[in-house]
Amino acid sequence: MAEKEPNDGGSPMGGYAKYSAMGFQMIVIIGGFTYGGYKIDQAYHHTTQWATAALSLVGVFIALFIIIRAVKN
Repeated sequence: MAEKEPNDGGSPMGGYAKYSAMGFQMIVIIGGFTYGGYKIDQAYHHTTQWATAALSLVGVFIALFIIIRAVKN
């Protein structure tokens, strides 16, 4: 396992900006997939919103995968 480099004295706001950007990225991914599912359900006149539910879950898993991968690095 590689050793991490010591902190180069960057401002604490850098970490705040990084993690708040991740939050907005999650919102966009989940929201985009949910909106896509909503539009599919509207187009096919589904009474039960299955596409919205399924695509929102897919969006959550993709967002979590991206966030976990980013935090590991």
